[in-house]
Amino acid sequence: MVLLVQKYGGTSVANLERIQKVADRVAESRRKGNRLVVVVSAMSGVTDGLLKMARELCKDPSEREMDLLLATGEQTTTALLAIALQSRGVEAVAMTGAQAGIVTDGTHTKARIANVTPRAVQSHLKAGRVVIVAGFQGQTMEGQITTLGRGGSDLTAIALAAVLKAERCEIYTDVDGVYTADPRTEPQAKKIGEISYDEMLELASTGAKVMQARSVEFAKKFGVVFEVRSSFNGLRGTMVKEEAKSMERVVVRGVSLEKSQAKVTLVGVADRPGVAAKLFTGIAKAGINVDMIVQNVSLPTGGKGSKAQTDITFTVPREELPKARKFLEPFRRAGWVKQIVFQEGVAKLSVVGIGMRSHSGVAAQLFRALAAAGVNIQMISTSEIKITVVVDEGMGAKAVRAAHREFRLGGKEGKR
Repeated sequence: MVLLVQKYGGTSVANLERIQKVADRVAESRRKGNRLVVVVSAMSGVTDGLLKMARELCKDPSEREMDLLLATGEQTTTALLAIALQSRGVEAVAMTGAQAGIVTDGTHTKARIANVTPRAVQSHLKAGRVVIVAGFQGQTMEGQITTLGRGGSDLTAIALAAVLKAERCEIYTDVDGVYTADPRTEPQAKKIGEISYDEMLELASTGAKVMQARSVEFAKKFGVVFEVRSSFNGLRGTMVKEEAKSMERVVVRGVSLEKSQAKVTLVGVADRPGVAAKLFTGIAKAGINVDMIVQNVSLPTGGKGSKAQTDITFTVPREELPKARKFLEPFRRAGWVKQIVFQEGVAKLSVVGIGMRSHSGVAAQLFRALAAAGVNIQMISTSEIKITVVVDEGMGAKAVRAAHREFRLGGKEGKR
């Protein structure tokens, strides 16, 4: 009997009707002889409703109590799905993340999985039951309930698939796979049949909303093959797996756009050892998520004996800009930085593909396509399999379409 781990997102279990359909799908898979562990998210809108109620009582509620509150969303779905399966004559048992053996560190609202000890899950599987596990949550060694942050249910599913040595992990969502671009931005986008962990990781970290990056990281680390597919049809989805030689034939696999970004430029930074380290160590401690970093050529400030200065530009999510302002202002007052320029309304466009490792000229091709479309590039960053540029947010959709068309991603997959 094959062991499968399935995960159903919030839209897949948004109401009782959809929970019934998920139950039908799970029951059918069970009838085929599969052993099943099913991870579920909270019903669509439930988590937002809980957050709203908490913030009406207190503007800054305790993170410990918020974890306790938010964990109930997934637990509700878990119990309802188990009840729906039992009504169909399928033996099923609902479990919290803690009961399933998900052990985390003590960081409330964004805990990391420290260990998984699924003895209770294995016992229920051995007894022939379908095990329904609440995603997004676990508990510390001291018994404190924690939540895993964004994408936490995906992470729960992949962690359980890894430790249970499941045949595969199926991530069910409201889209039927990973596309060459967001179909809402580029109508010619096509579904990708298979994609490497590294490509999926780059797309996830640069704006693709299908998976959260740390779930992909976990899958790569433990070799968990997973498929992203729709819960609303029976079509095959996108398989995410270790890269194969044949994958390199596709130079660019996909294009992503990350909106709601901001750019910070530190003008006149003292160019001496330790300054950048002090700045970015402090930024990290303040919990500010910095991405692209560009430093200009060091230049002297004046005549003989003058000290060299440089400019440093980096990007942050727009919602973290107030925090960045508050942290950086003391550096300006102390004379470490002459001026700080904050710019909102930018976006990051990325093209991703492991084929870039063995093909030259991809950057030049992208830059020509953007120039022809009238899109100005503000910053550039490259890695082995990714090229990212910062553009005006208002030009983001146009940039996506230009890049998608340039690399012929709208035709048959792999066509160049």
